[in-house]
Amino acid sequence: MTARPTRDPKKIRRILEQERAELLALSEAAADERRPVALDQQSVGRVSRMDAMQVQAMAQSVEARRRARLPLIEAALRRLDTGDYGYCTDCGERIPAKRLAIDPTIARCVDCAG
Repeated sequence: MTARPTRDPKKIRRILEQERAELLALSEAAADERRPVALDQQSVGRVSRMDAMQVQAMAQSVEARRRARLPLIEAALRRLDTGDYGYCTDCGERIPAKRLAIDPTIARCVDCAG
């Protein structure tokens, strides 16, 4: 069963702050995976280095998505502070609660986003 869409600013703030904290914690926990791969031939074989480089590339890609999400969360929190949350930043119309339930950082209505 899915949660009912909400317009409760306190609940939305908690959701956004929790997501921000999780992203930052995951970023810190995965820092070692993003470090450059040592190319010392004697410590690991070629296949192992290739695997390590693939893990590094995936970790860097995931980190880029995390870093792209953080400004969206910050912008949504600012809209909550100013009372503009839930209204389209382009046309000013109210964004449906179901749309915000899918992604609480949404800033534009379907018409303006399309």
